[in-house]
Amino acid sequence: MTTVERPGAATPTRPVAAVRRARTGPSFWMAVPALAFFALFALLPLGGVAVLSFMEWDGLGTPRWDGIGIWIDTLTDQATLDALWRTIVFVVVSYLFQAPVALLLGVFMAGRQRYRAVWSVLYFLPLLFSSAAIGITFRSLLDPNFGLSRAFPAGTLSTNWLGNPDLALYAAIFVLGWCWVPFHALLYQAGVRQIPASLYEAAVLDGAGRVKQFRYVTLPQLRYTIVTSSTLMIVGSLTCFDIVFVLTGGGPGEATRILPLDMYLTGFRSYQMGPASVIAVVLVVVGLAVSLLLNRITGSSRMQSQQAGA
Repeated sequence: MTTVERPGAATPTRPVAAVRRARTGPSFWMAVPALAFFALFALLPLGGVAVLSFMEWDGLGTPRWDGIGIWIDTLTDQATLDALWRTIVFVVVSYLFQAPVALLLGVFMAGRQRYRAVWSVLYFLPLLFSSAAIGITFRSLLDPNFGLSRAFPAGTLSTNWLGNPDLALYAAIFVLGWCWVPFHALLYQAGVRQIPASLYEAAVLDGAGRVKQFRYVTLPQLRYTIVTSSTLMIVGSLTCFDIVFVLTGGGPGEATRILPLDMYLTGFRSYQMGPASVIAVVLVVVGLAVSLLLNRITGSSRMQSQQAGA
């Protein structure tokens, strides 16, 4: 049988397998262990929680199917709505506190002077302690009976920060920021050190001072770092549980009962696994939505290297 070549047909210059590999990158099978691990320890439990959110179960007896009714009851419950509002306040205020402090600390720590290196080590110390230890320490320090108010009885230190319903949530936000600002400052420090020195030299030649260099060179070059740090801050605050639980346990009253804590108390104190699962699913959906929204708005999904020649 004779093969007839059509005139003008393109002659392949590379093997088909090589072209296909170049288009698809590394083999899919290289990702299988990580995907299996993720499916086993993340997707499978999440699926179980999603199914449990349609059931009534006290944790001991036989689960009973309740359908969408348990979702309606939970999402219209005033206690859940109050916890949702406190969570929004917690996330917004926490971000407004952590973001500027971490950015300024990161820029300061990026300097090459020796004393800045010493300060960087001190700023990094909170990352070495567990959240439970930090919560217990601050609970003792802020205790009006034997905390800082005993050592410094005058001024705001004598205030009962964790016992006042109007202040307890903001005290928890401060402690959370104290824990995580060093981590985000470390991200900004690494980002600033990646900025080419030639950009600052050009800014100096144009007569830009420190403030203008920060405004027109540092901030634009850190935009991808800011997106990453902001996503971690918002999702971390949204799912924060351990520090608030150790500090206040949700009190005084329900002043610090944010959604993650409400989920725990509903499930393991009131033994209502169905409503607790509903809150858990809501937290997962909101967290994913916020992350995707930030990536879509900021265009970080199209991130490219900012280094010349990279």
